[in-house]
Amino acid sequence: MDYNSPEAQLEINRIIDNALREDVGDGDHSSLSCIPAAAQGKARLLVKDNGVLAGVAFAKAVFHQVDPQLEIQVIKNDGDQVQYGDEAFYVNGPSRSILKAERLVLNAMQRMSAIATKTKAFVDILEGTKTRILDTRKTTPGIRILEKWAVDIGGGVNHRFGLYDVIMLKDNHIDFAGGVGAAIEKTKAYLQETQRDLKIIVEARDLKEIEQILEHDGVYRILIDNFDYEQTKKAVALIGDQCLTESSGGITLDTARQYAECGVDFISSGSLTHSVYNMDLSLKAVHG
Repeated sequence: MDYNSPEAQLEINRIIDNALREDVGDGDHSSLSCIPAAAQGKARLLVKDNGVLAGVAFAKAVFHQVDPQLEIQVIKNDGDQVQYGDEAFYVNGPSRSILKAERLVLNAMQRMSAIATKTKAFVDILEGTKTRILDTRKTTPGIRILEKWAVDIGGGVNHRFGLYDVIMLKDNHIDFAGGVGAAIEKTKAYLQETQRDLKIIVEARDLKEIEQILEHDGVYRILIDNFDYEQTKKAVALIGDQCLTESSGGITLDTARQYAECGVDFISSGSLTHSVYNMDLSLKAVHG
């Protein structure tokens, strides 16, 4: 996805609107009660951890949406490696507006930076192989685009964004449809009838299902799910160049390299987005 596209910006603005509604309600009374409306201030985003920074562009969008008078001086950009003590940016303008935006900026950037950092760790582990790391739909409801944006910043590849942009036939689809062959043929007929151009990914639970999938054309990628290393090598050899391959199923930083060396094109990991610890960031007032 182009995160600067009108469609992406619309979704990002929706997230900002909803987050501010949730947090601010009928007013930031902590600030309204003790800070004059005309007060001007300056704050810096302080990094208190090591990793990959993500969410700077989102922070700029938040500040602008809260108050167009806020000015941001960027020091570290999305994708930059940062360490404890670095300053990512300065923001100056109406003090009330800085405080109104503070928590949303921090919450988003802490999580996005954690995701980007973990993604970069996978990218580094896979360096030298043809395998690339994919995210999944195992994201926090309501902020998927931010989490997938962070994966992109970390050097990963975005999988489908939802149920609407790629067809993925998993075990339950296959069982409900009456088998892998039936699921594929019904899907192809559906695409033709509805005149949709969507890629088809099919999950395989064993080598026999891979053989069945290969009897049907039109499959973009086979998801080799929960195979061990030896089975994965056999699956890759069996598939050859008939379609792309993806390994998944509990793959970690400790095991990713070995799966990559089996020859798969992609590894997908839900842990990129569902199992991260936020990067420690803080927004501190600058005095003088």
